[in-house]
Amino acid sequence: MLDWTDRHCRFFHRQLTRHARLYTEMVTTGALLHGDQHRHLDFDPGEHPVALQLGGSEPADLAQCARLAQRWDYAEVNLNCGCPSPRVQRGSFGACLMAEAGLVRDCVAAMRDAVGDALPVTVKHRIGIDRIEDYEFVRDFVGTVAQGGCDVFIVHARNAWLDGLSPKDNREIPPLRPDLVYRLKAEFPHLRIVINGGVRSDEQLRSHLQHVDGVMVGREAYQRPWWLASWDREYFGDSAQRLRDPADAERAMLRYCELAAGQGVQAFAVVRHMLGLWKGQPGARMWRQVLSDPGRRRLAAPELFAEATRARLAA
Repeated sequence: MLDWTDRHCRFFHRQLTRHARLYTEMVTTGALLHGDQHRHLDFDPGEHPVALQLGGSEPADLAQCARLAQRWDYAEVNLNCGCPSPRVQRGSFGACLMAEAGLVRDCVAAMRDAVGDALPVTVKHRIGIDRIEDYEFVRDFVGTVAQGGCDVFIVHARNAWLDGLSPKDNREIPPLRPDLVYRLKAEFPHLRIVINGGVRSDEQLRSHLQHVDGVMVGREAYQRPWWLASWDREYFGDSAQRLRDPADAERAMLRYCELAAGQGVQAFAVVRHMLGLWKGQPGARMWRQVLSDPGRRRLAAPELFAEATRARLAA
């Protein structure tokens, strides 16, 4: 979700679900240690609970970044060992780290030593890399990394092909094998195992929860965000009805856009994350076209939302 789940996106998603844990886009250790920390780490307190996802492979650097996550009051710090992009591989982190379980263990241990029990340290990874498809590979990876003090593993249930596939193809071509993730939970019952990859319906979500401790939903949640509005009731036992329909979410985000404008943020930087809000509803296409129209990007939020609503209702 690199370049997508920024702070505006997360604030929007938090209007839809109060309880699901939100994750930042992956931030490299170099960007935090040598760049603008406030730009990468600042978030609205209303986003909580939110986890910081890190990309890196140097234990000392990751330990420093874990301390920053604690200082900024994140609820979790997550090490990404699943991203297959060539740019990430050139930095020697992401999915290629699955070939170095001992190093990942040492990274986790350094992060745990830095923050103690104050902040959970978790790992996100794949079930394998390239043509390594045997269960023993991912089993040994999890077993080794757990020795460093990680007890939460978020497992994308498909291999990462480090050569020959684009990042987009890596999300679609390697087959999903949820049975391997289920086996991990059976073999490591003391660990929390969360499954990720290809989840598009409540039926799939409920099916996974019969075998594992949690489900991470990425692109479907982004592309069909109104789905999130049912999660608090369906999965967290919270029956409070905060939003009746997508229009309520629009109104909440209009207020946010107006506040953000006072900080120099253009409305489009926020509404680009909302384009799927009315997906599947009459007029959704016209509403989306208005919000994404380059010619309207300089409009103030009230005018932009009003035009989009007029177009939706007219359609």
